[in-house]
Amino acid sequence: MTRGDGVRTLRRALAERPWLPRDLLLWAVVAAPVGYAGVTPPQRPYGLAVLAVALLMLATAVGVSRRWPLAALVITVLGSLIDGNFVFAIPVFSYLVGRRSADARPAAAAFALIAAGGTLLNLGLLGTGTTTWFLLAAVLLVAGVFPWLVGRYRRQQQELADAGRRYSDALVREERGVAERVRLRERARIAQEMHDSLGHDLSLIALRAAALEVATDADPRHRAAAGELRASVAAATERLHEIIGLLREEGAGTRPADESVADLVDGAREAGMAVRLEASVDAGELPALVGHAAHRVVREALTNAARYAPGATVDVRLDRVGDRVEVAVVNAPPPAGPLPGPPSHGSGLVALAERVRLAGGSLDAGPRAEGGFAVRASLPATASAPAGRPVPDDGPRRHDDVPAPAERPADAERRLRDARRRVRRSLLVAFGAPVALALALSLVYYPLATAGTVLDEETFDSLPVGASRADLSGLPRRQLDRPVWVDRDGCEYYTDGNFPLAEPTWRLCFAEGRLISKERMP
Repeated sequence: MTRGDGVRTLRRALAERPWLPRDLLLWAVVAAPVGYAGVTPPQRPYGLAVLAVALLMLATAVGVSRRWPLAALVITVLGSLIDGNFVFAIPVFSYLVGRRSADARPAAAAFALIAAGGTLLNLGLLGTGTTTWFLLAAVLLVAGVFPWLVGRYRRQQQELADAGRRYSDALVREERGVAERVRLRERARIAQEMHDSLGHDLSLIALRAAALEVATDADPRHRAAAGELRASVAAATERLHEIIGLLREEGAGTRPADESVADLVDGAREAGMAVRLEASVDAGELPALVGHAAHRVVREALTNAARYAPGATVDVRLDRVGDRVEVAVVNAPPPAGPLPGPPSHGSGLVALAERVRLAGGSLDAGPRAEGGFAVRASLPATASAPAGRPVPDDGPRRHDDVPAPAERPADAERRLRDARRRVRRSLLVAFGAPVALALALSLVYYPLATAGTVLDEETFDSLPVGASRADLSGLPRRQLDRPVWVDRDGCEYYTDGNFPLAEPTWRLCFAEGRLISKERMP
């Protein structure tokens, strides 16, 4: 194999396993303390063999940590029996158990089993003192349980972020659905209005064709052609009626055929609105779709002004500028403020924008800096844009967005609430559980450590130096474990019952069975 083949193989392996560099770095981190202790003096018997086994165990733990994180932690705990430096790896794998495991019960059971087994092994079989047992239990709590709880908190925090993203996506989908429904309703209204106007025109054509068909002074061939024309127009009218009938909404209002913008303004004045109209072009002179759109802009803007700006003056302008028709409806701020009521969701403006877009124009609506509201539309004066122009998308979609079922906002909100509740509970447990376990551990350790080891100060003061060990009265029936920082010195250690650790308080030193010194521990 050439060097180039090796590089390509390595790149292919990294592409198939993008997590491999991170796992190699993890192994290097957790193996560093074990490796350093194994290669530095003093060397133990079979030190290199033990080091190789330890490094292999850590590599196995890292290898299985993604699929079976709890197994990786168990391997690490077992490794601490052959090398104490495994204790540096226990917090790392405990954190990964909490981060990568969905269910907390197996990990909790494993920690309970490790605690029970360690207690039985140390106190029952190995005969270690209560102080050593307490230190090992504290290591399990600090290096095992607490990182695991932190990992679970981080996992649930990520789930909360995912739930928030799903909730946001559901809201966006719902908003898109609402806008799309508004567009569809607006198209249905447009179709109905076109049905009314086209149906009227087709009816006139059919009527004229019928007159030609019965004309006695016309050529028979022309009368036959007129009859075919009448039949074709009648069939087209019927098909138009059937197609538009499928799209029309029950109760959807349409524009009266002869209503102009001036009629709309007059009707608003009669209703009590202060409306001024400036029109340099007649909507009846415009193409049908454009005229309908201009009429609809004025009607929607006047309706909104009456609803949200009562008593405000309204200016309506209809001007022709080149090949464009500019429609503007501007209202001043309401003198007494808007009427009370629920806020508008803007669906009327969405439908209006769709109507203007289908007519080949553009709509701009929003509040003015000096107060009030303005609705402006720019429409073509000569020809309208094709109605089949696609609606612009709000953004690119991923290929997996299509088959994924759309989650309802209510379900997404419920998931978000549940995720927040789990994160709060996990945060409380992550910091409260170690404190509670430490207290419980102290409550277990204290009676074990103090049973038969408490020496009160009065008895201590009464012990005469130089007296025989057998003649001393009032000594507890057993003594505390020698502190780990004190070399073997032939002394006895007792406590005064201090809570919660029952630390050594008194030291009595004997030589040839006689008390040679007594002191209070610093």
